[in-house]
Amino acid sequence: MSSHHTTDGSKPPSPFKQPRAVWAVAFACVVSFMGIGLVDPILKSLAGQLHATPSQVELLFTSYLVVTAVAMLGTGWVSSRIGPKRTLIAGLSVIVVFAALAGSSNSIGEIVGFRAGWGLGNALFIATSLSVIVGSASGGFAGAIVLYESALGVGIALGPLIGGVLGNISWRGPFYGVSVLMFIALLATIFLLPKMPKPARKQKLSEPLTALKHKSLRTTSIVGFLYNWGFFTVLGYSPFLMGIDSPIKLGLVFCGWGVLVAVFAVWGAPWLQRRFGTPRTLYVNFVLMAIDLAVIGVFPYNHVAVIVAVIIAGAFIGVNNTLVTTAVMSIAPVERPVASATYGFVRFIGGGMAPFVAGLLVTAFNAHVPFLLGTATLLAAAIVLSTAHKALTAADRGEVAQPERDELDRVEDADVFPEAETIGNAD
Repeated sequence: MSSHHTTDGSKPPSPFKQPRAVWAVAFACVVSFMGIGLVDPILKSLAGQLHATPSQVELLFTSYLVVTAVAMLGTGWVSSRIGPKRTLIAGLSVIVVFAALAGSSNSIGEIVGFRAGWGLGNALFIATSLSVIVGSASGGFAGAIVLYESALGVGIALGPLIGGVLGNISWRGPFYGVSVLMFIALLATIFLLPKMPKPARKQKLSEPLTALKHKSLRTTSIVGFLYNWGFFTVLGYSPFLMGIDSPIKLGLVFCGWGVLVAVFAVWGAPWLQRRFGTPRTLYVNFVLMAIDLAVIGVFPYNHVAVIVAVIIAGAFIGVNNTLVTTAVMSIAPVERPVASATYGFVRFIGGGMAPFVAGLLVTAFNAHVPFLLGTATLLAAAIVLSTAHKALTAADRGEVAQPERDELDRVEDADVFPEAETIGNAD
């Protein structure tokens, strides 16, 4: 297995020297991830113009991410039957249609519904794109993860900026903008990505849930749930605390946040992992991010404190995104598409619930509570991660992930995990 460091101390290969097909998928990833932060600059505009409460507006995140999470469970089943390229094309097509429909809506309920359809396409695309990039990228597994996470960071950085510029014209603009960009990504995928063979084995619908029987995957997925709760509490509710009404200004704040996500995902995380190892880096990073959320929780009505804390959070999120994804794909003793679907399902449930719950908590109590809850979930993430310390350390040394024998014995269909003993050598 490749790691962010090499055993002889030499510099690892650049993750940016890739075939055209990989860049086509990476571009589509950028646009897809733009959809996450795209609505941040227009949340207050939507609430005002469509006469919606903050809790109703937060459903834009919840419907999108929860549907993405549930649909993740079926992505491997679909991909193993129609092939990765057709799955990517199907996902992109769904996003193009539903993003355009969201832009043509006249009520918050319609937008929430169309964002749910958008989430279905997003699930088909995200899970498959990760496996395609990992399987097609040069520079090894770790380089592929860095490329994928840098696409996520660039998308998250550009999403609020484009959302702010287009949202300043009309709240419909960002939705139409994503539809157009996704159509371009769809064409790039059709013409630049070569036809890819279907997997040798058809995946069962139950496999992503069955895979949670493995301690290593279950542990890292729970960490993803807890971490994403804090992540999307910041992303979803903080715009209401900044005292900024201009979509462009809100877009600039979240662009600064997204730039730090990208920088620390691409350069910060690999350097920290080489210097300190995955587990120690993540422990400290979770604690620092918890402190950052605590600042917002203690001073939610101080606009400057909230803005600065949100931007700084981008650094912690960038490190976490790269290293937690790498950890999941490194130590899970199942096929990588299955691990990706399982992890995506659990983490996006946390990401989807957090903004909506934040709105409810503010209504029932005050603005302190959701961010202090996010602080607690991040500290819990560090504690849960510590139970997988040995496996993470072994993965840093390049050792092969092995299935937990006692847990495999309890799996009804032993052939569900045929690659369990070779996954570490998938590069």
